[in-house]
Amino acid sequence: MEPNKAKSLADEIGKRGPFASLQQETYLNLLRTSTQLHRAFVQLFESVGISDSQYNVLRILQGTGKPMQIYQIGQHMITPQADISRLIDRLAKAELVKRARCDEDRRVVWIQLAPKGRAALKKLAKPLEKLHQTQFRHLSDQDLATLNELLFRARQSEP
Repeated sequence: MEPNKAKSLADEIGKRGPFASLQQETYLNLLRTSTQLHRAFVQLFESVGISDSQYNVLRILQGTGKPMQIYQIGQHMITPQADISRLIDRLAKAELVKRARCDEDRRVVWIQLAPKGRAALKKLAKPLEKLHQTQFRHLSDQDLATLNELLFRARQSEP
């Protein structure tokens, strides 16, 4: 069956029998949707030479408007990173962020958005907004509000 003719996840993936549970179908539906939506963002970020995780770091720094320590950045990440230090290293090497040692405690390193990082975010702003609009154009504001509420509630059940 063609993907645009599918009426359900089972149709999309060519599943013959029923899912083991509604919970399994929901999880697989979330995973497939996330993967499909994410692909376009990865391509957009690659167009400016960064990854989605690097973009997330730049947005965090822009949002706070002040230098942050690496562990603080890690706490704000949408997708947790096992090796955030290496991620910051790559951003610093690309001159998208700057590092500065704390004068009072030399063990503390402050990370801040560099002009080149600001420029990358500015370049991505309109294309990102357009991508968000395009990906969700077929859903009403009420649909989106409901989806956001349901997704938030689903995350609250984590152990």
